[in-house]
Amino acid sequence: MLCRLDKYLCMTCKLTRQEAKQAIKKKQVSVDDVIVCKPEMKIDTTKQLVQFQGNALLYEPYIYYMLNKPAGVVSATKDNLHRTVIDLIDDNVQNDLFPVGRLDIDTEGLLLITNDGELGHRLTSPAHHVDKRYEVIVNGALDDTLIEKFATGLDIGEEKPTLPATLTILETGERSRAYITIQEGKFHQVKRMFSHCGYPVIFLKRIQMGPLILDSELAPGEYRRLSEEEVQALKDTKK
Repeated sequence: MLCRLDKYLCMTCKLTRQEAKQAIKKKQVSVDDVIVCKPEMKIDTTKQLVQFQGNALLYEPYIYYMLNKPAGVVSATKDNLHRTVIDLIDDNVQNDLFPVGRLDIDTEGLLLITNDGELGHRLTSPAHHVDKRYEVIVNGALDDTLIEKFATGLDIGEEKPTLPATLTILETGERSRAYITIQEGKFHQVKRMFSHCGYPVIFLKRIQMGPLILDSELAPGEYRRLSEEEVQALKDTKK
């Protein structure tokens, strides 16, 4: 890909366009081991070696992170009141990352962070019916009759009932724990489904989206790059 040198610095170093131009003028940038002084110089990002202050730069068209979202952080790129999930990505050198889908501010768990718009659309489009699995804790004793109710769809005040969902009851008592798998992303959907049946949700965590399973070694707030196999599995989802 051909690209202006100053733009390339912006994409790989998180510099503003003015900062990139100043770095080039200060002779802090080299191309193929030759110091360059022209911000408008065109480079081939796939063939030429660009260095900034002696460090080689690498531009990746698409980046994929698995984040274990903690409570208290919003699923957005910018927010005036709260820290965002993008703020948690310390090694972010590109400005076009976004969360795929949304988790409520008090919901934890798996969130894909990427700049691949096509993949993001495919995973969140209602037409593709990608499974999303959650661990949920509610007040009250869940019983097996809910399994069929969830499987046939619930009226939660939308134009249409929810699509069939799979409920697996793990523990039941004063507080009950379960897994629920849905294929939609309506506003507060899981909470509204349980509330409709008389069970307030007190904890919610997404543990899977399509073939992507939350890494058990990631503490809340931690993240890692996806493996090539994980990326390919996501791309193969509901083609």
